[in-house]
Amino acid sequence: MSAYLISQVQVLDAEAWDNYRTRAARVIAQFGGRYLVRGALAEVVEADWPAQEPPPQTVIVAEFPDLAALRGWYASPQYAEAFAFRKAAVKRRMIFVAGTDEPAESPA
Repeated sequence: MSAYLISQVQVLDAEAWDNYRTRAARVIAQFGGRYLVRGALAEVVEADWPAQEPPPQTVIVAEFPDLAALRGWYASPQYAEAFAFRKAAVKRRMIFVAGTDEPAESPA
């Protein structure tokens, strides 16, 4: 069952962010992950989401084959190299969530 990394990101330093995201993308791919959303601005329709506050908040969603691959990516020495840039690069919220194996409902 697929698993998803969902992150809300505020870029603090563009150069550090570029270093981080380049390295992180390579490791995400090594663990079977792929980006579904990468750096998109959120359209806020409910709740408190600081999309309009400077600097803008962006969203990242990456899909992994399963939670084991997602957790393996996050704990890997390869990601640790990218993570070294993260603190200077961005403030973020990140969650991991398992997908569902339920079939999609067909339109009536």
